[in-house]
Amino acid sequence: MMNLFTNETANLNRRQILKGGLALALCLSPLPAWGRYNLQGQDVRALSLYNTHTGETIRKVAYWEQGKYINDALLEINYLLRDHRSDKVFEMDPHAIDILFALQKQFDCQCPIEIISGYRSPETNAKLSKQSNGVAKRSYHMQGKAIDLRMPDVALKSLKKAAIDLRRGGVGYYPKSNFVHVDTGPVRNW
Repeated sequence: MMNLFTNETANLNRRQILKGGLALALCLSPLPAWGRYNLQGQDVRALSLYNTHTGETIRKVAYWEQGKYINDALLEINYLLRDHRSDKVFEMDPHAIDILFALQKQFDCQCPIEIISGYRSPETNAKLSKQSNGVAKRSYHMQGKAIDLRMPDVALKSLKKAAIDLRRGGVGYYPKSNFVHVDTGPVRNW
């Protein structure tokens, strides 16, 4: 009698069982911490931002209202988050901007969020990468999906913890440079 259940079939079945189990575990697990900072039900999402390199400030710009992003406000935010070294503007991921809003809301911060870096052109990123090993060669900054920030009157460790608790992407902690990095890539931290 021939054995139809080969090692290859057994591995495939184990993989399917593991994937199914993982999917079930994710469905049955409690809501991630992001649920505590749910943006649903917010009629208006507004931000105040300060670019530490250019000195530019945006005061309480409403970038989302009645379930829709506001293009003119996003353009204003994109300009403030531009690569200040090359003066190149790039369309930022609105979800990265939402992370800023969630953090501002979490701390009830009335002061502008201080932006250290938003978009970075590939040329700027390559130059910075040569100068420092802390700059990723394929940085999410080049895709408009990352922002380096700090918040006045909020301890950097508290900001880091709050960003990690959101579980909305990557979080980097740079205490020597006095900023926290957030991005909309996979959930991870360093």
